[in-house]
Amino acid sequence: MIYLDNAATTFPKSESMLARMDEVNRNLAVNAGRGSYKAARQADEIIANTREKLLRLANANGVADIFFTSSATIAFNQIIGGIEWKNTDVVYVSPFEHNAVMRTLHFWQKKFEFSIQVLPYKSEVAGNNKYHFIDLDAVKFQFAKNKPDYVFMSYVSNVTGYILPIEKIGTLAKSVGGKVIVDGAQAFGLVPVNFKTMPIDLLVFAGHKTLYGPFGVAGFIKTKEFSLSQIFAGGTGSDSLNLDMPNTGSSRYEVGSENIVAIAGLEAALDELVQANVYENEKELTKLLTTGLQGIKNVYTYLPSEDSHIGIVSFNIGGYMASEVGQIMDEDFDIAVRTGYHCAPLIHDYINDKSFVGTVRASVGKFTTEKDIKLFLQAIQELTEEV
Repeated sequence: MIYLDNAATTFPKSESMLARMDEVNRNLAVNAGRGSYKAARQADEIIANTREKLLRLANANGVADIFFTSSATIAFNQIIGGIEWKNTDVVYVSPFEHNAVMRTLHFWQKKFEFSIQVLPYKSEVAGNNKYHFIDLDAVKFQFAKNKPDYVFMSYVSNVTGYILPIEKIGTLAKSVGGKVIVDGAQAFGLVPVNFKTMPIDLLVFAGHKTLYGPFGVAGFIKTKEFSLSQIFAGGTGSDSLNLDMPNTGSSRYEVGSENIVAIAGLEAALDELVQANVYENEKELTKLLTTGLQGIKNVYTYLPSEDSHIGIVSFNIGGYMASEVGQIMDEDFDIAVRTGYHCAPLIHDYINDKSFVGTVRASVGKFTTEKDIKLFLQAIQELTEEV
């Protein structure tokens, strides 16, 4: 199989990560920090080391704390559910947001009636290629007219691979008192994150995506100044006679038993992650993929500019529904791509792909090769010749 669905989850996983998970599952799959015995202390040390490595990757030591969850969606539920909402609050979202953000915001908006506005967007059409980007001048005007309380932004779009200008938008938001919450699921480990220089209050990550870890571990990095109420309660392994949750520390937001096997897998993945190499490789493959698709007749692409594009390319083929292309790629060529709306409810009104019922999405990772891309492009060429 040629695997081009890395935006959903990076695959395959490294042998060293799989070996580490097997080792921990066999020897240290105990309740970390809950016992006074050696194995529990070792498991707790794995968790502490993984936190430290993630904070270092985000340059967040001393300014932020990290909390583990089972998925990025759960992280956003904790964050959005933990904000002290008022009906006068103004929330901005980018057009690229995933339903982990949009459905959760919608759920709480029905309770508190805060307003949600979409950041301004521009698009330009050149032949069969549609280019898109955030309109920063319009954002500045919009923020001046109606100040944001919170801004939610994907760092990298899971539909188009657009690297949003989060520093510029975040700076504009901060200048008028807004809080900035970044969806880093498609970004953390791939593009730079620096809590000491970037205007970010919260960043959500998913271990199984651009960190190249396993399913079952994700979380959020929160600046120490950001106030967030807890919405989950339960066992933490400490202060067990107290029915109130802790006011500080990781236990305030982490309840129940930690997934020590998944966290150990993430630590192993972090140990072999060389961010600069992955980024450069994905940039080269993205350019190869984009250029190749643009050179095939009857292919329609949905692209950011090259300097703000990484890893993900969405396209369609005239005469086919997106799902039909995906089925043919799988059955005739053993190539895995994703089709449809990709859990992103807003962007499709902007890129105008609903006549195809979404897009065909090809996404690369650190194990993707040039040969994979060339074979994929040959398959698309062959398919277009049949229209």
